[in-house]
Amino acid sequence: MIILGVDPGLAKTGYGVIRIEGDTISHVSHNIISTDAKIQTGNRLEIIFSKITDAVKLHKPDYAAVENLYFARNISSAFPVAQARGVVLLALAQGEIDTREFSPLEIKQAITGNGRAEKRQVQELVRFLLALKEIPKPDHAADALAAAICCYHMVSAERKMNKEGDADD
Repeated sequence: MIILGVDPGLAKTGYGVIRIEGDTISHVSHNIISTDAKIQTGNRLEIIFSKITDAVKLHKPDYAAVENLYFARNISSAFPVAQARGVVLLALAQGEIDTREFSPLEIKQAITGNGRAEKRQVQELVRFLLALKEIPKPDHAADALAAAICCYHMVSAERKMNKEGDADD
């Protein structure tokens, strides 16, 4: 199973790819898509769409995980993030990828067992779970890998529940 995680943002969209073989989770790739604030928003969104489409074509994920909006402090920053999320979701839909959306709290809970965990704790556990020598950089890419791991946990739980349900029939 291949899972693509995405942490959307207009200036920087992080993405990360993990592979699951049996019970082993391994790191495939991570990076960010940076867009220049000097170019028009539509062109920035086109770059994000194009790069996510490229990642889908390259890695052929079975699932994708996209972080939901969180804007408790600054609602004006939510609009560009929402625009970036929109083109990410469109690229995933066009690639016919089964996409799950998770809040930052759900991702932290899945990775650390604590929805209020600090960013550093999440990053350290992502490093550990993927057997990496260092915490993935930059932060947006680490967050995307965390979303992918969260998706793996959710999909695994769903599959387990479905198997148990089938056994009861």
